[in-house]
Amino acid sequence: QVHLVESGGGSVQAGGSLRLSCTMSEYTYQAMGWFRQAPGKGREGVATISSGGGGTDYADSVKGRFTISRDNAKNTVYLQMNSLKPDDTAMYYCAVIRTYISLSPDYAIAWGQGTQVTVSS
Repeated sequence: QVHLVESGGGSVQAGGSLRLSCTMSEYTYQAMGWFRQAPGKGREGVATISSGGGGTDYADSVKGRFTISRDNAKNTVYLQMNSLKPDDTAMYYCAVIRTYISLSPDYAIAWGQGTQVTVSS
């Protein structure tokens, strides 16, 4: 299985931006997704991207604020997060997923270890 490593998390004030990166250990021509889990809450899909990067999907809560992208030559998937809100505070995980057309974490094949995002008001 591919090894996934997230980075780029941190603490930011509301309205700020962060860019998360997920680097895969090998060339990964598969759909990818970003998921998040806040304390006491279930894991939810944030954004997905198709294997080639041409198709994306977003949770309604982040549409217009977050952008998922990938650079397959660099074996990296990104999540640009703008206009961050305190409700975005969570551990963010990237994953290889079966299809980008579903935001369900049940479609994940392999997970990264996560990176913490904390947004203060």
